[in-house]
Amino acid sequence: MNEWEWRLLEDKAPAGSLSIAGVEVKPGHRVRLHPGKRGDVMDIALAGKTAMIESIEQDYEGKFHVCVVADDDPGRDIGIMRQPGHRFFFDPEEVEPLPMDESEQEAKAQTPSILIAGIGNIFLGDDAFGVEVVQRLASRKFPGRVKAVDFGIRGFDLAYALLDGSDVTILVDACPRGGKPGSLYVIEPDLNALDAPEAGQASVDAHSMNPMNVIRMAKSMGGELKRILLVGCEPATLGPEEGQMGLSEAVAAVVEEAARLVESLVDKIQNGEWPQ
Repeated sequence: MNEWEWRLLEDKAPAGSLSIAGVEVKPGHRVRLHPGKRGDVMDIALAGKTAMIESIEQDYEGKFHVCVVADDDPGRDIGIMRQPGHRFFFDPEEVEPLPMDESEQEAKAQTPSILIAGIGNIFLGDDAFGVEVVQRLASRKFPGRVKAVDFGIRGFDLAYALLDGSDVTILVDACPRGGKPGSLYVIEPDLNALDAPEAGQASVDAHSMNPMNVIRMAKSMGGELKRILLVGCEPATLGPEEGQMGLSEAVAAVVEEAARLVESLVDKIQNGEWPQ
């Protein structure tokens, strides 16, 4: 966790929505920026630009802050993770909610938004499975409300992405379950189990990522978690201590099959066929 992330988690708590100029806004809503005179040079440079709300935070004094990512920020492109430096905080009176046009409203009402999240450490053998699959998917064409992102070991970035409120998140990761190496699984975690006392505290190791801990952390930060699926692969090896750098032969052989499986899930979800 770097200093910026620690300060953000320490000083602010996410809020689900906020009324601005009589309009109820929440993460995913687009706004126009009107920084006040107290803004720094970077804030002033964003004057008049449009942006997407990343999160709405409330500090310990009860004051709200709107965290945004500018529409012309290259970090918003599909397949490129939004880095902490791309986020900017504004007071509610400094942002103007933008109305959605009718076609956008209709599309949002009819088509589920889907986040495909590749997870893994490329230096730990088959733990790189999720990263490899999402990199394979980067060359595929998806509908507008589907994005594929390589999160690697960036647990905080994934937690914030979960707060964006995608209708379905598909996590892609190595998943040891005692099966034959290269076996593929589709699992739907029980989100209610995250509230159990024995679930423990959410934590994210800077050098690894436990998907359930990241989900638990996002939920503890006030996120409204919707459908989450895990496309997992049984690993043969999970670290250089086993003499394996890069994917094992068994796992490398199913990367393309896993990519097709994710594409199939996306099609079924957007067509309302699955999951039920």
